[in-house]
Amino acid sequence: MEMKHDMQHEHNVHVKNDEQDHSSMEDEEIKDWKMKLIGSLIFAIPILIFMVLDRIFGITLFNEEIVILSLLILGFPIVFIFGFSTIKSGFRGLFSFYFNMDSLIALGTIIAYLTGIFALFGKVADYSGISAMIMAIFIIGKYIEAKARGRATQEIKKLLELGAKNARILRGKEELEIQIEEIKIGDIMIVKPGEKIPTDGIVVRGESSVDESMITGESMPVEKKAKNNVIGATINQDGILYVKAIKIGKDTFLSHIIKLVEEAQGTKVPIQKLADKITSVFVPAILVLAVLSFIGWLIISGDLSRSIGVAVAVLVIACPCSLGLAVPIALTVGSGIGAKSGILIRRGEAIQTMKEVKIIVFDKTGTITKGKPEVTDIYSKVKENYLLEVASSLENLSEHPIARAIVKKANESGIKKFKEVKKFSILRGRGIEGSIGKNKIIIGNSGLMHLNKISLKGFEQNINKLESEGKTLMIAAENGKVLGLMAVADALKEDSINAISELNKQGYRTVMLTGDNKRTAEAIAKEVGIKEVIANVLPEDKAKKVEELQKRAMVAFVGDGINDAPALKQSNVGIAIGTGTDIAIEAGDLVLANGSLTSVLHSINLSKKTFRKIKQNLFWAFAYNVIAIPVAVLGLLHPIIAEAAMALSSITVVTNANLLRKAKI
Repeated sequence: MEMKHDMQHEHNVHVKNDEQDHSSMEDEEIKDWKMKLIGSLIFAIPILIFMVLDRIFGITLFNEEIVILSLLILGFPIVFIFGFSTIKSGFRGLFSFYFNMDSLIALGTIIAYLTGIFALFGKVADYSGISAMIMAIFIIGKYIEAKARGRATQEIKKLLELGAKNARILRGKEELEIQIEEIKIGDIMIVKPGEKIPTDGIVVRGESSVDESMITGESMPVEKKAKNNVIGATINQDGILYVKAIKIGKDTFLSHIIKLVEEAQGTKVPIQKLADKITSVFVPAILVLAVLSFIGWLIISGDLSRSIGVAVAVLVIACPCSLGLAVPIALTVGSGIGAKSGILIRRGEAIQTMKEVKIIVFDKTGTITKGKPEVTDIYSKVKENYLLEVASSLENLSEHPIARAIVKKANESGIKKFKEVKKFSILRGRGIEGSIGKNKIIIGNSGLMHLNKISLKGFEQNINKLESEGKTLMIAAENGKVLGLMAVADALKEDSINAISELNKQGYRTVMLTGDNKRTAEAIAKEVGIKEVIANVLPEDKAKKVEELQKRAMVAFVGDGINDAPALKQSNVGIAIGTGTDIAIEAGDLVLANGSLTSVLHSINLSKKTFRKIKQNLFWAFAYNVIAIPVAVLGLLHPIIAEAAMALSSITVVTNANLLRKAKI
């Protein structure tokens, strides 16, 4: 048993280390591109100064050979050190006949750079400065892309941090505090109010309510007593629990959620696929055209230098800087506009896939609803303020969320002081009781009233109505007579009805997916306008339900809880509510910072408009090639014109992307 435990402990440590290593790898990628960017700019700025002075203003600081040599020396680290990974990837694509954008950038920069060496011998015009500028701007684009994509494994890191770090266990009659990794199956853990339950187990002694919202997303705590199962990392509320550990390490519920998130990662369509598809045809076509141009001019003119010059002109004009900027610049502008509206684009892939979404799935608690219980209805035989004063005096002594909702309602009604309560006690799972002066007060559900033989006559219709709406009912009685009813429910967010209505009008299929009971879920769905409800879904099954819906159409999932993370990952576009848990936010492709469902509509509009700009940018990036390549083939493209065309294409792409700022979302 000890050996098994040691192996389990070792496994846990390895799993944590692997996840942390993976997370740091993501950070390293962003850091790597940043360092390449800084290094490239250090060498690119002097090159730009040389080129502007010499080729635009005609100011020559040195003789031509020294200028060319300077450009070659300054360009070398940009192309062959900071751009090495791109060169390597591009030529691997050329040799394997799988052409991508790296192939175009690599080939264009290498050929252009080599012209500088040939230019020293007076063979061809010098394009080496252009080579360095192409690679520098491409590196800027790659850094922007890396930042926009986000860090793919942060959600795993945050999940690992959720669990308890230590546990208090009972060994014989002695209480010991140990590290979480040292827990063995069968250990009795002592969990006091406010503490995290260390690992999955079964209650052997004690009664309490447990806040499982961090796992289930549901706001109401769950009552626990002997023989009830509890989940590791959930929070004990108001009683001491003695829990027998039944699962440890990779077998726990939290570990299972981590595994689901891992499995759902990396399955989405990359936004660069469109550019790569075009490039896969474009690159070989340009290669063939450059070779044919060289052969054709060599046959016609017999001038080797002229023929090389034409072939190089074709290759250079075919590799505009704008191609490297087309996607990331539009994404950056779109991200900036979104951020101002409370919409954070964490992964650029969502921009491409959002336009295909037909089904929008919503979690209930904290997404459609506020995630906090509120008093929604009061029916009273006495003055409402008297009912609230009596009820809040008792409820103020409880830490239960329903109690807090009643106290909050009393405060809002102007009740700031509470009456003195004696003989207060919590009736687990039923309610509370106590005495105010000579009056015995009981507050709880209808079962508690029946147990105390308190008649509910005159309230039956209201009780049935409130229960049919899926609300939690609290009945207050004084000396055996009912004072009134208080209904507590997770209230809708103010804009949920309008947002769902607009989505329905636009032809989206809206679905609610929740772990809540069917009656409550259907009551909320009816109120908000959602036609389809999938209720009683276990947290680990949410991703499966999303996968089933994906068989019919592309799915966007909107959620805020830890249990939503796998579903957010599984969906084609995960939309996380920013007021929710960190893990949900990290798992989302888009994050709605203000938690408003109207932002779902805005994010759809933003995604569509941003993707439209990306397509336009790619069109303009290639349009200059299509126009200029025939001119280059005919030998009419002067190097200055080639440079101007490339600069103009980049300006066009940047300007077009910035027009997005005027779009209404």
